Amino acid sequence: MKPISGSPVLTVSSAPHIHCGRTIKGTSLEMLLALLPAAAFAIWHSNILAFRVLALSCVVAVITEAICLHLMKREIESDNYTALLCGLMFGFLMSPCSPWWLITAGSSFSIILGKMVFGGLGGGPLCAPLVGWAICKVSWPELMDFDMTMLGSELTYPLSQLKNFGPETLSQYPLKSLLLGFQLGGSGAAQSGAILLGGLYLLSRKIIRPDIPFAFIAGVALTAATFYAISPLDYASPIYHLLCGSTLFGAFFLATDSSSSPVGHIPMIAYGFTAGILVIIIRVYGVYPDGVPFAILLANLASPLFEKIRPTPFGGITNIHLQR
Repeated sequence: MKPISGSPVLTVSSAPHIHCGRTIKGTSLEMLLALLPAAAFAIWHSNILAFRVLALSCVVAVITEAICLHLMKREIESDNYTALLCGLMFGFLMSPCSPWWLITAGSSFSIILGKMVFGGLGGGPLCAPLVGWAICKVSWPELMDFDMTMLGSELTYPLSQLKNFGPETLSQYPLKSLLLGFQLGGSGAAQSGAILLGGLYLLSRKIIRPDIPFAFIAGVALTAATFYAISPLDYASPIYHLLCGSTLFGAFFLATDSSSSPVGHIPMIAYGFTAGILVIIIRVYGVYPDGVPFAILLANLASPLFEKIRPTPFGGITNIHLQR
């Protein structure tokens, strides 16, 4: 068996063993490649502002992980690109006008509290970029408000418009413009069309399984359709909920985080579907316009419960047998 680069060597004495050929470094590179179109669109819309946020977040994440590993007297694993990926995903959630110290603090928290305190790679029970985002959102809410930080932009934040003025305001957002990223939001997360392209790439390369993203999208669409069917004048149609904010980014890149999501087929579907439902519940009843980050964090916490949903093994004893 070929040891994973940067991880402790596992000595295996018995054979045969089959290696799929996939490595953590290769998977991280594939995900970084899938995020490139959204990063390019973000820089196209916000120029140097988005580039500054994404680059600073990546650099801080890599340096923070190296410092933590040095203090823990472990081998530096920066060459597996997982810290770079975490930093880029955190930058995708932040406004292009975020101050440098906020990006530095949030990216550092993502690595330290979302990853390293749990032992490092693969040990975090929560999606690491969302840990840093949640700390920034709770600690500095005014600086995490897209409308407040981007007053000079000609674009607006559709989910905030929906929250404050109702669904009739969404008529100013053609679906084509939403797909092309003409909306305020996270630097890369708001680039819906590019994110969708990257997500389909990951599916085609089998980097992620379709269970979680499709269940997540189904949860968002069905819950939004239910509210829309009850009162179209009070609630937005499902297509706007899918294309506005960070819905697609959450479905393909955040909810599929391997260390914080279930591994079984049915648990994956239940996990993704629950997170999708929570997105609409938070958007409709909560105070946050975009409920994707908090919905995924809540679903992360429930992952151990979803993992208990397993088929009975052949010949196993079920409750029905015990009742006889």
